[in-house]
Order: sequence, then structure tokens, then C-alpha cells
Amino acid sequence: MTIKREVLYQKWRPKRFEDVVGQNHITVTLKNSLIRDKFGHAYLFTGPRGVGKTSTARILAKALNSEIDDKGEPLLDTQISKDIDEGRFLDLIEIDAASNRRIDDIRSLLDNVKFMPSIGKYKVYIIDEVHMLTNEAFNALLKTLEEPPPQVIMILATTEFQKLPETIVSRCQRYDFRNVSDSDVVNRLKKYLILKKLYVAMMFYGL
Repeated sequence: MTIKREVLYQKWRPKRFEDVVGQNHITVTLKNSLIRDKFGHAYLFTGPRGVGKTSTARILAKALNSEIDDKGEPLLDTQISKDIDEGRFLDLIEIDAASNRRIDDIRSLLDNVKFMPSIGKYKVYIIDEVHMLTNEAFNALLKTLEEPPPQVIMILATTEFQKLPETIVSRCQRYDFRNVSDSDVVNRLKKYLILKKLYVAMMFYGL
């Protein structure tokens, strides 16, 4: 029998805004904007590594393309939410700018912005470590930020905000992620431990 191995951070990756630890000042704002149907065409998520920038970006993509509840949370039982969680949603495009930093990489990425989404309401582009782009690549990206197609949402994430051109920053809604406190980490680990024990008990009793 083959045992499927699963990395812990993928298994417990937040799927809803309420699952993101220590960033209530951001998640509450995003949920309110979704409820009011007032959201931007470009977002900039800044902060240290491992605090939830990319996870929040994926949840936002889910909420923009799927149905939300009265609190602004995406409904997880929809097909779009499931596809995003499983990494097979065609209208969510993610790249790592650390390894795709040249102008040709960005041009290739942006060649399809003029086309309508395949399935969802919006094509969401997540560019991680965006500060790694070359100056020429930034200029190519700037054109899309200046004249965004209505069906495109750009989410830029970076750990080094100070390296970004002001022209890029000024065209995004900026959200600053904080370090997660020790108490928040401990509380979340306790929650996962309880869930794990509950799962084991259910499996033992065949529930």
C-alpha cells in the first residue's frame, strides 16, 4: 500500500480568512470590501516570510471567484473553491518572481490578461517576491497596473517592500502583514492538536 505524504504547511494551510493567524487588521478589511462589492484591481501584500501573504492572496482569489457568506468568507463547498485549494483553477495564475524575474517572463505572463476568465469571474495573478523583478519587468507590469482590464486582479507579495518602485506601490492597495505572536502560534497549534485527536477518535470508532 502506498502512503500519501503531505507537507504539514499544505495540509493546514488556511482556507478561509478566519484561519489566517494574527492578521485580523487585514482579513476584516478584505471581508468588508467583499461584502460591499468594493475591491481594488491591484493589491500589495508586504511583510515577513511565513505570516500568511500568499495564503491570504489565495483566499481572496477564492472569495472573488466563488460565492461568499454574509461575513465575507468564501464558501468552501463550491467547485471553484475546491479547485483553488487543490491548485487546479485555471483563472488563478501564480508565479515566483525570484525565478521568473526577466521582462520576457512578465510579458509571457501578461500576454493573456486581455482574454476573459475561463471559468471564474476574474483572472487573479499572484506574483510572489515581486521585489525580485528587473527594472524592465517592472515597467512591463506597470502598464497593466495603469490600464487594468476589468476582469483582472493583480496581487503582489513581497518581503522587501523598500525595493519596489514607487510607481508600482502607488497603484496598489497596500496591506502590511505583521509577525505572528507566540501566543497566537501556541493557540493555533492547540487547535490543530485537538482536531487531530478528534480525527483519530472518529477513525477508531468508525464514525
